Amino acid sequence: MPANPTVMKLMSATNVFWYRLTGGVIGGSFAGRPILLLTTTGRRSGRRRTTPLVYVEDGENVVLIASNGGNPWHPDWWLNLEATAEAEVQVRSERRRVNGEKAGGEERERLWRLAVEMYSGYEGYQETANREIPVVVLRPQS
Repeated sequence: MPANPTVMKLMSATNVFWYRLTGGVIGGSFAGRPILLLTTTGRRSGRRRTTPLVYVEDGENVVLIASNGGNPWHPDWWLNLEATAEAEVQVRSERRRVNGEKAGGEERERLWRLAVEMYSGYEGYQETANREIPVVVLRPQS
């Protein structure tokens, strides 16, 4: 069953508050999985939007799964990244500028498997979403 969007927004706002206040000591993990803060630029508003997300590291890159809790629509953070690839991530107290892009082909398959190893729930989300869930790679800006 897909996640409730209202509940997700409330939980996200609370997580962002505590994460920023404590440098990720509170809110830096969920059920043993690491959490980062992704700040994108709103595609319509132009305002900065911050979302806490589970992530997987792949070398110097960070990998996100745009599952949106199994809902049939893409999450706003991904739509924002599609419009403006430049973003910022905060991992614990470290912030860095990144560019986001959708992984494709063999890279997508490899990273999808890596993410599913960390959280098997992504497979269930894929079944209920009725869309291909994007695998998003955040690469450090040079």
